Amino acid sequence: MKKIHAIFSPPRGHWVGDGFPVRSLLSCDRMGAANISPFLLLDHAGPAEFTPSRRPRGVGAHPHRGFETVTLVYRGELEHRDSSGGGGRIGEGDVQWMTAGAGVVHEEFHSPAFTEKGGTLEMVQLWVNLPARHKNAPPAYQTLMSADIPVVRLDDDGSSLRVVAGEYGGKRGPAKTFTPINVWDAHLSSDSDVSLDAPDGHTTLVVVLEGAVLVNGSEVVRQGEIVCFQRDGRDIRLEANNDTRVLVLTGVPIDEPVVARGPFVMNTVEEINQAFADFHRGRFGALQSGGIGGFSRLQTRRTPDQSQTNSQETTSWPSSTTGSTRTTSRCSWSTIRPAFCPSSGTSVRTTSGTTCWHLPRSRSSSTSRPS
Repeated sequence: MKKIHAIFSPPRGHWVGDGFPVRSLLSCDRMGAANISPFLLLDHAGPAEFTPSRRPRGVGAHPHRGFETVTLVYRGELEHRDSSGGGGRIGEGDVQWMTAGAGVVHEEFHSPAFTEKGGTLEMVQLWVNLPARHKNAPPAYQTLMSADIPVVRLDDDGSSLRVVAGEYGGKRGPAKTFTPINVWDAHLSSDSDVSLDAPDGHTTLVVVLEGAVLVNGSEVVRQGEIVCFQRDGRDIRLEANNDTRVLVLTGVPIDEPVVARGPFVMNTVEEINQAFADFHRGRFGALQSGGIGGFSRLQTRRTPDQSQTNSQETTSWPSSTTGSTRTTSRCSWSTIRPAFCPSSGTSVRTTSGTTCWHLPRSRSSSTSRPS
């Protein structure tokens, strides 16, 4: 059985564009890139109620390079398009898997139908790193419809697991990946007790999106928290008293430097500076005029020097939104982040007396990584 290494508490929420009230439950700049590799970031948006509107809410045109974004929709409907010609509409249960690779400009908005009717929006966006040899891969787009994602039955009480990427229980997910990873979207029914076979040597994370679970019979992990396991071992045990939804992520760590700045994730500062230069020279391509629902916006762009400061304004989540445009966040999905992922602090519970990874610099303590 894999041993629990640490449990991370959720941070405060903030707005991304005017359409996504999110909490960044997973973040390499809080937790250390080497500790959660190959994963970089996970934003949980909502659930939030949106009133009907005449103009789509979302995130206007913005660039990415060097990684992939994976968007899972639980409620609501989104539309996406990018400068490579990719795009599409995804609704409940669907997944959008975008490879930014060498560079892409894209936008994400509520779909016209959702905009017109309003309703509840809930989704997750995961960032997956690319190894150096694939950071210049051509941009690509995978639309994974709910009907094409295999489901594995976990028990006789209704617990199940959707295999988005990788494999489980003899079923393989439809996503094509550059490195070995698993993305399992699991529903645990009330009073369930399941053991999942996670690969030995993989980074393994369980994200609790709804409800709470007792992990390995010892630690209660609640909504918004993430449990990280040591890499040695295989099984993880999850018990739920009530209906619970978790996202299980496993992957082979990428043993390379990670330099992340704004919308770009590369291996060196020089590569980051080149990404900014290439974007400003138009080498990522451009979106055609018009936009989703006839509306398009270009998100704030920053120079390499400007991008070293996190200038995003934060706000608490509302229970609903009005038809007016929100401006509380000046940045897009590509929130301006520090130049290097490992940073100075995060809220974390640890087990067996171990220390957390990146403690505030004001505290004196050694750090540890999952073995």
